[in-house]
Amino acid sequence: MSENSFNDWNKSIIEEFRANGGKVGGPFEGGTLLLLTTKGAKSGKERVSPLAYTPDGDRFIIIASKAGAPTNPDWYHNLLAHPSATIEVGTEKFAVKPTVVLEEPERSQLYAKMVEKMPGFADYERKTTRKIPVVLLEKVN
Repeated sequence: MSENSFNDWNKSIIEEFRANGGKVGGPFEGGTLLLLTTKGAKSGKERVSPLAYTPDGDRFIIIASKAGAPTNPDWYHNLLAHPSATIEVGTEKFAVKPTVVLEEPERSQLYAKMVEKMPGFADYERKTTRKIPVVLLEKVN
């Protein structure tokens, strides 16, 4: 998928999410999806990424898988450069504090929670040689 068609696809998911109170169809139907808004690492512009998540108590687990690509996704680089973000879950929008989890065994335990809900994430791990980062998002009061 080219960069432009990927951006158009993301844009349509974002529009559908916002128009339907956080619900989308297609490959994400019935799944848990959130919108992560970050500040561009270089541009400083607001960037919105639709991401699968799984809850972990009050926290949200997201995975920097990029579908098993050899590099991390842009949103991950943005979070490292500007470690503050907002998420939209359903009709709620709030600030979150991201924590990157790379240490074992916690990283693998959190990744396994995502695989349990969405088995495709196991394929992403098999496709790449990089250690896919796991990010926990905690609501900021």
